[in-house]
Amino acid sequence: MSTWLALVVAGVGCYLLKLAGLSVPPRVLERPLVARVADLIPVALLAALVAVQVVGRGQDLVLDARAAGLAAAVVLLLLRAPFLVVVFGAALVAALVRLA
Repeated sequence: MSTWLALVVAGVGCYLLKLAGLSVPPRVLERPLVARVADLIPVALLAALVAVQVVGRGQDLVLDARAAGLAAAVVLLLLRAPFLVVVFGAALVAALVRLA
């Protein structure tokens, strides 16, 4: 029962958050500072998610094959490789590090 209640509360919360975002007047969104912050928030959130997934294991911080895969992905991105090459290259490096 508590799981369903949590799901309903989370769904209603997400809906209200979306509604709040749509209710912001356009003149507020057109301010340069607001536009710049709105552009940077997704990047910060994605970077945080990547960091948690790469170095986190439970309550501990670990450096393992995932970090090597991320490093390979960064190098491939700096070389402007296509997205699929970045994904498969990072997976290949992580797999090779795990085999070693």
